[in-house]
Amino acid sequence: MHSFKDEANVPEANRPVQYHGETASEIHSAAHRHKEETAAEIAAPVPVVRGRDRDETNLFSERADGGVGYGTVALALSILSLFVLPILFGALGIVFGFVARARGASALGAWAIGIGVVSLIIGIFILPFF
Repeated sequence: MHSFKDEANVPEANRPVQYHGETASEIHSAAHRHKEETAAEIAAPVPVVRGRDRDETNLFSERADGGVGYGTVALALSILSLFVLPILFGALGIVFGFVARARGASALGAWAIGIGVVSLIIGIFILPFF
């Protein structure tokens, strides 16, 4: 430990800095006594997939083609339900809309479900009053 005989006579700027009873030079020398190894783990890079195989695209296109047919039928039933038999055709439009969404035609299925629900609400709650 480094100390002066009479620290009262030493100007404050020249006094050693005390940290919990140790000077900065003691802390610095203590840090060099312990040689520690630190490391960072690096994960393997994730490959970037730019395109899909032809098998996958054929699978998706066949699935979407089947869904487009169901989606078209569902949308037609839902629109028809706005004018004729709203409870029957609206319910069928909703069911076929869910089937179309499951087969890949999500936009057609969602429109059919939405129009079918609106038709059901109108048919059950509003039309009986007219």
